[in-house]
Amino acid sequence: MSSQSLGETVTTTSVAESARRRIARRLLPYLFFLYIIAYLDRVNLSYASLEMSGALGFTAEIIGFGAGIFFIGYFLLEIPGAILVERWSARAWIARIMISWGIVAMLTGFVHTAHQFYTIRFLLGASEAGFFPGIVVYLSHWFRYEDRAKAMAMFMAAQSISNIIGSPVSGLLLGINWLGLAGWRWLFILEGIPAVLFGIVTIFYLTDRPHQAKWLLEDEKQWISTELEQEKKAKETVRSYSVWDALRQPEVILLSLALFFMAGAVYGFNFWLPTIIKKLSGHSNLFVTTVSALPYCIGLIATLLVGWSSDRTKERRWHAALCMIIASLGLGLSVISHRTDLAVLMFCLAAVGMYGYLSAFWSLPSSFLTGTAAAASIGLINSVGNLGGFFGPYAVGYISKRTHGFTTGVLCLSASALMAGVLVLLLRRSKPEAKT
Repeated sequence: MSSQSLGETVTTTSVAESARRRIARRLLPYLFFLYIIAYLDRVNLSYASLEMSGALGFTAEIIGFGAGIFFIGYFLLEIPGAILVERWSARAWIARIMISWGIVAMLTGFVHTAHQFYTIRFLLGASEAGFFPGIVVYLSHWFRYEDRAKAMAMFMAAQSISNIIGSPVSGLLLGINWLGLAGWRWLFILEGIPAVLFGIVTIFYLTDRPHQAKWLLEDEKQWISTELEQEKKAKETVRSYSVWDALRQPEVILLSLALFFMAGAVYGFNFWLPTIIKKLSGHSNLFVTTVSALPYCIGLIATLLVGWSSDRTKERRWHAALCMIIASLGLGLSVISHRTDLAVLMFCLAAVGMYGYLSAFWSLPSSFLTGTAAAASIGLINSVGNLGGFFGPYAVGYISKRTHGFTTGVLCLSASALMAGVLVLLLRRSKPEAKT
C-alpha cells in the first residue's frame, strides 16, 4: 500500500470515529431522556393503582382494562406516524407527540369514573402513537447497521431507568396530599409536565438528517451520508420493497406476532409487579415501589450487554429469542415460591430477558428493509405487537379477579414470552447476518 493510500485510510478512519462519536453524544442522551419520560407516563398507572383502586372503587379487571386500552389508541396511528418520520420531519412529529401526550397524561389525574378512565387511557395511547417506531426509524437515519444495536440498547435502556427512577419517586408521591388532591392524582399531573416542556425543546434540539446538522463537520456529514446511502443501495440490490410488499413479508408478520406475545408478557409484568409484591409482602407502598425497582436494575444491565454482544457478533435472531426464553423461565419460576425474596429474584431473572431482547429485536427490520418500506414495517410491527400490551395487563387482571390470585395470570405471561421466542427462531437469517 502506498503512503498516500495509507494516509487516506487513516484520515477516513479518523473522520468515521469522530462522526460516530459526535452523533452518539449529541442524539443518544437526549433520546434516552425522552424515552424515560414517555415510558414513565405509560406505566405509572402500575404505581398509582396501589391507591387509585381503593379511592375510586376500581376492581383489578377495571385497572387491567384501562392499562390495556392504551394500546388500542396506540395501534391506530403507529404506521402513519412512522411514515411521517421518514417522509416529513422526525423533529416536528416527535415534538407534537410529546406535547399532546403530556397534556393527556396530566388529565389522568382528574378522572373519577371508569368510563373517564378508559377514555383518557385510550387518548393517551393515541397521543403517544408513533413515538417509539419514529425513534427507531430516526436512528436508522444516523447509525449504520453495525452500530445500530448499540444505539438501540442505549435508547432502550430508558425503559429500565424509567422504572428504576419512577418506582421510588412514585412511592413518595403517593404519600402526599396537596390542595385537596390525593397523591396518586399528583403522580399523574407532575409526571406529565416534563413531556410538554421537552416537547417544545425537541423542536429546537433535534436535527432530521445528517446533511442538516450544523453540529457536524463537513467531512463528517459526508462520511455518514455516504455510508448510509451505500447501505441503502446494498439492500436495494437484493430487492427493493414497496410499502405494501414489505408489510406482507413473512419476516414482518413473524416479528409482529413475536412482539405481540412479548409485549403481553412485558406489560403484564410491568403493570402488575407492584400489586403482586404488595400482596406477597404486605409492606408499605414506599417499600413495594422501591423493591419493584430491583428487576429493572438487572434489566438495564442486560439491555446494554445484549446490545453490545449483538453488534460485536452481528447476530440478532438468537440474541432476541434466547432473551425471550429466559423471560419465560423467570416468570414461570416466580410462582413456585410464596416468599417475597425468592419471587423478586425470579422477577430479576425474567427482567434479563424482558429487556435484553430489545436492541437485537429492533435491529432486525432494518436488516432487510430500507426507507419508507422499513418505516411502515416498523410501525406495523410495533402497532400489532403492542396490542399484546392490551391483552397482557387485562388478562392478568381478569384472571386474578376470578382465581383470587396472580399465579395463573403470571403463568400465562410466561407462556406468552416462550411463544415469542419460538416465533423469532422461525425467522430466516437476514442478509447482513448471512455475510458474517
